[in-house]
Amino acid sequence: MADNPNKRAKLVHGSIPGHLVRQTSPAVIGVAAIMSVGIIDAYFVGRLGGRELAAISFIFPVVTALQSLGVGVMVGVNSVVSRALGEGSDERALSRANLGMMLGVGAGLAVGLALFALRQPLFALMQADADILPLIDEYMRPYSLGFPLLMTMMGINGVLRAQGAAKSNTAVLLVYSGANWILDPLLITGAFGIGGFGVAGAAYATVLGWAIAIVMALYLLARHELPLRPGSVRGKDLKPGIASLARVAGPAAFTNSINPAGLAVLTALLAPLGDAAVAGFGAGGRVQSFAVVPLLALSGSIGAIVGQNWGAGEHDRARKALWQAGLFCVAYGLAAALVLFTSRRWFAGLFSGEADVLRATTEYLAISVWGYAGYGLLIVVNGALNAVDRASNALALSLARVLLVMVPVAWLLRGAWDTQAIYVAELSANLLGGLAAAAIAWWVFVHSAGGASNENAAEPATGSDGVEANA
Repeated sequence: MADNPNKRAKLVHGSIPGHLVRQTSPAVIGVAAIMSVGIIDAYFVGRLGGRELAAISFIFPVVTALQSLGVGVMVGVNSVVSRALGEGSDERALSRANLGMMLGVGAGLAVGLALFALRQPLFALMQADADILPLIDEYMRPYSLGFPLLMTMMGINGVLRAQGAAKSNTAVLLVYSGANWILDPLLITGAFGIGGFGVAGAAYATVLGWAIAIVMALYLLARHELPLRPGSVRGKDLKPGIASLARVAGPAAFTNSINPAGLAVLTALLAPLGDAAVAGFGAGGRVQSFAVVPLLALSGSIGAIVGQNWGAGEHDRARKALWQAGLFCVAYGLAAALVLFTSRRWFAGLFSGEADVLRATTEYLAISVWGYAGYGLLIVVNGALNAVDRASNALALSLARVLLVMVPVAWLLRGAWDTQAIYVAELSANLLGGLAAAAIAWWVFVHSAGGASNENAAEPATGSDGVEANA
């Protein structure tokens, strides 16, 4: 094993399977908590009626795409900071960490204001019915104004992840989710003699949850090696740092937003078939988002493991981690699909008792679940690519999945297959996306790296921060 001058890069030593388990297990809890927020939102909003559930179904892919911007910031910070730690550059890791958090806040302010201004034409473009648009707007007004809080939380979590602080990262997500669990029934349907705010209450609960989680995140960050210290960027040439972060964060944000953007297109294609079809698609999507929690957690934890080892020149360890993660994706994806397929009617009944919505949700779960293994491979490979500064490859993979498979298949088949065309389109995109991801992973991590051992493998030019490393 190569001599690592920085003992803070904890993931370049020890068992790879052990690191995968220790980094992913807490993340499963955190991601499950995050996903449960959407399910609880849908549950309480669904008690209000079918129109309200349809409104949330239109909102879901849009807010997921927007949250992907926060994921992009987190991934960018994780990538740059973890590689700096692996290379033994403590000072650069600290300055990049603080710069990343500051950029997250700025980006949140810009996107939040733009979203507030464009919220109505956006959902009109998605063909939301006139009677649903006011409900959507009730949610989007507070959500837009609170959006900078999400980006702040994600920036801090990126710093925690880069250090391998999986438990702290999970604690932040649990605090956010716990606040939502408590606030949702109070603010959506009302309690203790106080009336709720309806659909808007779900947004209020989300924004307040972000604010509470930021307090916890700042407390935990101060207990680790890379604290909040804005002065660490003072007097530094910020251009290389901004470029390094943007090179990963920008493509990663788009990569993570492409899938929900594709789902938004599918939702628009379903809209002419009625509110029940849209509501069923949205409810099924909530179940699916919870089912793939371990895959999402693994896609997040793989970044720090691969990033630190790649930065330290431990290429064999990085490849081993990715290989073992891929095997888990296939095994878990098939097992989860079998469980959901056999229990699909029960899961559908959690969200609505309306016959048309039940039928649409059940049909969606019968078809879409068989693509989970492919989806897992896709997002885990994307996480590894982002970690080694190959975010453009991850972006190209996700773009091809949606633009070359998902949308064309849905468009071509919708006339003959109606709602099933949408479900088959998503299934096809996940299966083909998984196969393409496996091929790209082999090309980047084995073929282009020469498959050489650590002793004679050259460090790829994209595996470090370039000019900053020589500064």
